[in-house]
Amino acid sequence: MGQLTHFRRMAENNLWSNDRLYRALQALQPGELEAPRTSFFPSLKETLNHILSVDLFYLDMVEERGVGTKIFDTYVDSGDAKELAERQSAFDRRLLAFCESLSPADLDRRVLTDRGEAGMIPERIGDLLAHLFIHEIHHRGQVHAMLSGTSVKPPQLDEYFLDYDWKFRREEVARLRLDDQAGAN
Repeated sequence: MGQLTHFRRMAENNLWSNDRLYRALQALQPGELEAPRTSFFPSLKETLNHILSVDLFYLDMVEERGVGTKIFDTYVDSGDAKELAERQSAFDRRLLAFCESLSPADLDRRVLTDRGEAGMIPERIGDLLAHLFIHEIHHRGQVHAMLSGTSVKPPQLDEYFLDYDWKFRREEVARLRLDDQAGAN
């Protein structure tokens, strides 16, 4: 698998994982989303808003839109799991479209990244995407762990890439209209 295919599959996995996670989050009892939790951020709500705001920040950089750190000034937190799910899904679709539009040369192309007081730092698009996916996985794992202390069982999030796992994701992949080549063969 080449890097382009890898990033496209990671974007598909990202959409699928977030969809699965947000379906669970929307089943929470009132007050559970914002209840204090032990984690890097003190609640599910704050963690989810952090994920989305940072996602938007990094996608802005690779798309070269030029908003930069101002994204954090204009980002409006959501306290509602349904609204967060819709916003995250829209982001995930945008990220997938971006990854599908990449050429091999794009992965090595450097774009300016707004690092606030540290200045504008050139970074490779491939490195920025790798970081974005790792950031998502890192904090999605925290959300998954926090869900263990709620009324909702955390969903399985590692059933995407292997042919063996196709039976566990088939319906969701079809519903999300993902081109999941691994399980389709």
